[in-house]
Amino acid sequence: MVSPLHPGIRVALVLALAWACTPDSHGVTFPEDWPYAADESPVIGQNGMVVSTDDYASTAGIEILEAGGNAVDAAIATSFALAVVNPEAGNIGGGGFMVVRLSDGTTAALDYRERAPMAASRDMYLDEAGELTDASVVGHLAVGVPGAVAGLWEAHRRFGSMEWSALVEPAMHLAEGFALRERQVRQLRMAGESLRIFPATEAAFLPGGDAPAVGEVFEQPDLASTLGRIASEGRDGFYMGLTADLVVAEMERGGGILTHDDLARMEAVWRDPVEVTYRGYRLISMPPTSSGGATLAAMTKILEGFELGSMEYHSPEHVHLLAEAWKRAYADRNTYLADPDFVEIPLGRMISDEYGAERRASIDRGRATPSLEIGPGLGPADDGETTHLSVVDAQGNAVSITTTINSFFGSKVTVAGAGFILNNEMDDFSGRPGFPNQYGLVQGEANAIAPGKRMLSAMTPTIVADPSGELFMVLGSPGGATIITNVFQQVSNVIDFGMGIRQGLNAPRIHHQHLPDMIQIEPGSLAPDVVSGLEAMGHTLEERIRAEDVYSYIGDVQAIMRLPDGSLAGASDHRRGGAAVGY
Repeated sequence: MVSPLHPGIRVALVLALAWACTPDSHGVTFPEDWPYAADESPVIGQNGMVVSTDDYASTAGIEILEAGGNAVDAAIATSFALAVVNPEAGNIGGGGFMVVRLSDGTTAALDYRERAPMAASRDMYLDEAGELTDASVVGHLAVGVPGAVAGLWEAHRRFGSMEWSALVEPAMHLAEGFALRERQVRQLRMAGESLRIFPATEAAFLPGGDAPAVGEVFEQPDLASTLGRIASEGRDGFYMGLTADLVVAEMERGGGILTHDDLARMEAVWRDPVEVTYRGYRLISMPPTSSGGATLAAMTKILEGFELGSMEYHSPEHVHLLAEAWKRAYADRNTYLADPDFVEIPLGRMISDEYGAERRASIDRGRATPSLEIGPGLGPADDGETTHLSVVDAQGNAVSITTTINSFFGSKVTVAGAGFILNNEMDDFSGRPGFPNQYGLVQGEANAIAPGKRMLSAMTPTIVADPSGELFMVLGSPGGATIITNVFQQVSNVIDFGMGIRQGLNAPRIHHQHLPDMIQIEPGSLAPDVVSGLEAMGHTLEERIRAEDVYSYIGDVQAIMRLPDGSLAGASDHRRGGAAVGY
């Protein structure tokens, strides 16, 4: 139940009866020992819905809707709140992407991805032997110029309806103190010794030297002051003045290269969304510098030629076709996609029906194509610390935001005196083209480091319209290299297999990203006969590690579906434990 978690909030939620309103699931069943139910109901809201990875943040957003704000206003408030209550991923020290669809059908995509500092250079992370170091992952040199505040400021300038300060204030009050819940304590404990690398980080997140306990009031006075400056001064409250001085002082203290000039130059960029149809539904997603929308579109164009819904869900045939399509889409992603302000991208061809048919024709339905026959590379894949939020307001305006600081607690560097973690997004460049980054993504020369360039991302904030042109679904996910396949699986679960929004999120997930040449599976997600059938086709499968201190599941989807009666069904992924809040 949701409402007991929201003291004082005026919510009118109907939690039952939702399953009867969602599409028939075509008899899809999950493995016997799978921890998430196939018949769980979503949260229903009549006037608006906010779904994010944290209950506090979703509440902040829904209160803005109730106060008369629109979907963009609520998304801004939720984003700032996540910077407080979800510090491992929610941020003002990183960046992100926003996809907007207004009730009149107008669409827009906002790129507020981080940029390389102007002092960055192509080989800055190579040692004397030409090998990659860990300087792109941990520490001050790993930091890209944060874009989050610039992006939220620009979104408000174009679409906001409420006063800016009113959207930042909920986060400021949370930073003054909030009662820790199990999710926050678990994340702090999982971070372990990494939070002790830098004194300011240890002081901010391990007060007294240890992770706080559940129920303890967690105060972040430096962050509250930073948010106060943003509330009163807007964009300049972050990129100029005291906050900028503190960021640059932190860089100088730790050997970083980010300067006042880098901060002053930071701007968000409006881009044309990637828009394609899949079985009559229109997918609206993020263009480069995100690879998400283009790669998602490429997957749909390959798989649209197969009748997935006529297959047994997660049968060897079904999983085989997903893996074969995904490895081809990721091979193109890693070769061609990068910052469009620096590299010419063959986007139109990559997402075309014709190219999808060409890629589909190379799939053998009875045999796995070795990835080395599609493209070279190696390396393991892993999740990153990214987070997603979805919002729909009473007028039908929709916002999908994915935002990140890259790794778990980013660079591990907290800005002393400002109270926020800085990203390690420089690792998303090809620090050594042709070799894997921390997510196992083997990327090419197009994504090499250059001053002022935005690094490629897998984030895939997406909005779906139904065949009649009405809003149908809003979704996205964290998960590093797995983000794109997470989003595709939710889209396919609903459109191909008729699942409701909650069942689609609860379904087991798999992943293939071209290299390494393996299908990753969640623990217990595939039956033994399915695994053996896939192995007989030539696939290698790897089950994620199941352990208390290891995140073994794939993704953290936050989704909203518009039901036939106009109400909204919201669902937050149980894998990490967020909240859908409606009214």
